[in-house]
Amino acid sequence: MYVDREQVQQRMHGRLLKNSILRFIFFCATIFGLAVLGMLLYRVLTQGLGWLDTGFLQNFASRRPEDAGIKAALVGSLWLMAVIAPVSLILGVGTALYLEEYAKKNKFNDFIKLNISNLAGVPSIVFGLLGLTIFVRELSLGRSILAAGLTMSLLILPVIVVAAQEAIRSVPTHLREASFGMGATKWQTIYRVVLPAAIPGILTGSILALSRAVGETAPLVVVGLPTFIAFLPAGVLDTATALPMQIYNWTSRPQADFQSVAAAGIIVLLVFLIVMNSIAVFIRNKFQKRY
Repeated sequence: MYVDREQVQQRMHGRLLKNSILRFIFFCATIFGLAVLGMLLYRVLTQGLGWLDTGFLQNFASRRPEDAGIKAALVGSLWLMAVIAPVSLILGVGTALYLEEYAKKNKFNDFIKLNISNLAGVPSIVFGLLGLTIFVRELSLGRSILAAGLTMSLLILPVIVVAAQEAIRSVPTHLREASFGMGATKWQTIYRVVLPAAIPGILTGSILALSRAVGETAPLVVVGLPTFIAFLPAGVLDTATALPMQIYNWTSRPQADFQSVAAAGIIVLLVFLIVMNSIAVFIRNKFQKRY
C-alpha cells in the first residue's frame, strides 16, 4: 500500500502546530489567573498588614478604625463552622450513599438526582430566604448561630451530595464484590470498603463547599445576622456575627481607614480558609495512601 510521505508530514506538522497553539492558549489562561490572584493578594497584603496585630485579633468591633477588632466575627465563624460542617457532611454523604447504594435505578430517582444537581446552581440569596422562612420564623430560632448554620448547610448541601455521588460511583466494583464474597453485609461493605475508598473524592468536594460557606454573605444578611456585635456567643442559640459580615460592614463605612481594616479582616479570613482546607487535605491524602 502506497503512503504519501509528504501528506503524512503535512498532517504531523498541522497536529504539532495545533498542539503548540492550544498549549500557548492554556499557558496564557494560567498566567492571567495567577496575575489577577497576585494583584488581589498584593493589594490586600499591602493595605491590611499594617493593621494586623494582636489588638486587632483581641478587640471587638468599634466605630473608630484604630480600635476596631475582629474577635467577635472570628469566634462567630468558628461557631458557624461547628454547625455547618457536621450537618452538611452527615446529610450530604448520607444522601449520596442512599442514592448510589440503596435507591433503585428508576426514573423517579434519576429525577431526584437531576434536581439535586440543579440546586447546586441556585443563587445563595434564595437559600437565605428559605432559611429565613423555615428556621428563623417557623422554627422560631431567631437570628441565632443555629439558624444561620442550618441555612448555610442547605446552601452547600447539593455540592457535597454531587461530589460524594461521583466519589462513591468511582469506587471499583471488584472491591464491593470481593467484600461480598468474604461474607460481608451491605452496610459492612459500605462502611469498611466503599466509604474509605471514596473519602478522598468526598473531601475534595467538601473542601470547596465549606470554603464557599465561610465566604458567603448574602444568606447571612437575609437571615439577619448583625454586622456590629461586642460580645461572644455562649451557645448555638445565641446571636453572633461572622467574618464576611464584619468585612462587609467595614467596606461600607465612609472612613478611608476602614478600608484598610477590611483588608486586614480579609487576611484573617484567608488564613482561616487555609487552615481549614489544610486539615481536610491532610485527611484526604492520608486515605489516598491507603487506597
